[in-house]
Amino acid sequence: MSPQFNALDTGWSPTSLSEPEVAATCYGVRFPMSPMLHDKRIERLNAGTYEGQEIRGALHVVRKGDRVLELGAGIGAVGAVVAKTAEPAVVASFEANPDLIEHVEALYRLNGLDDRIGVTNRVLMAQPDRPETVSFYIANSYLGSSLIDRADRATRKVSVPTSSFADTVAVLRPNVLLMDIEGGELDILTHADLGGFRALVLEFHPAAYGVEGMRRCKDMVKEAGFERIEGHSSRLVWTCERTG
Repeated sequence: MSPQFNALDTGWSPTSLSEPEVAATCYGVRFPMSPMLHDKRIERLNAGTYEGQEIRGALHVVRKGDRVLELGAGIGAVGAVVAKTAEPAVVASFEANPDLIEHVEALYRLNGLDDRIGVTNRVLMAQPDRPETVSFYIANSYLGSSLIDRADRATRKVSVPTSSFADTVAVLRPNVLLMDIEGGELDILTHADLGGFRALVLEFHPAAYGVEGMRRCKDMVKEAGFERIEGHSSRLVWTCERTG
């Protein structure tokens, strides 16, 4: 990995594995078969519609040489496409769900992106009194997994270490933020200094904090100096660049 990731002490190390079966291809990124790739998801990846708005927004704002911080790697689709297509200097991805990490790393390896992107199983928090660990609730579908437990679905609770958003930004010096963290964006937007970012792509989750909470998130984005880009934004996904 690059020195930038070593400075974060993420614990990442390359692993020698035989090349896995390729299940789908999206924007030139090959996805190895994994438990997360059922037929419908494979179809959407091949069609470029899986996380399609986030990917298109990210490709619109990420420039060659940018330094990208991704919160919520998921299965790795957005970060991998950005790393391969937009040619940023570095993409540092963070994912709370420990079950996804090995599969995301396999995706990066398969596409030869190890020198440009890495994933860490930590939760970044911006509040000054953050705990050392937080509970994360893993649902049957990784899409339903969250820091917020829900009574309407079965979950498995795990403990995930946290890191400081401010400290991570100070080390990585990112200028683009990609954020899809199932409601955790409210904490980041409430407490974080976004002054060093030129652009961001984020998904809102009103199911986690209500419509009023979503309005608050959007107001904080605007107050931080960002303008929503028409044509690359919707009610739930905003692609933004700093004004002025």
